Amino acid sequence: MEALWDRGPICIRDIQETFPAKKRPIYSTIQTTVYRLEAKKAIRRVRKIGNAHIFEALISRDAARGRLIDDFLSLFGGRAQPVMNHLVESGKLTLDEVREAEQFLSDLSRKERQK
Repeated sequence: MEALWDRGPICIRDIQETFPAKKRPIYSTIQTTVYRLEAKKAIRRVRKIGNAHIFEALISRDAARGRLIDDFLSLFGGRAQPVMNHLVESGKLTLDEVREAEQFLSDLSRKERQK
């Protein structure tokens, strides 16, 4: 998906080329993944050039990220607190990031009150 979001419409071979040479998956692996994403309506074929189908993303990076986070939180009953606790304990959530989140919540609250 990163290749589609970063480069726009692209063929399977070009998606494969975005991986580092030493860890590059074989073509059929990328092809299978692309076809599965197409079946899930995350991407679509937009045209064909020779034998190559060109695909584009149907969902945005933000929408995909949101869906992934929602699915992940469902493992914790939809609660973010256990995840936040772990991030703080492991040092992966800094005080500056907490302040940014507080500011975001404050801005969001202000916007809700204006409605």
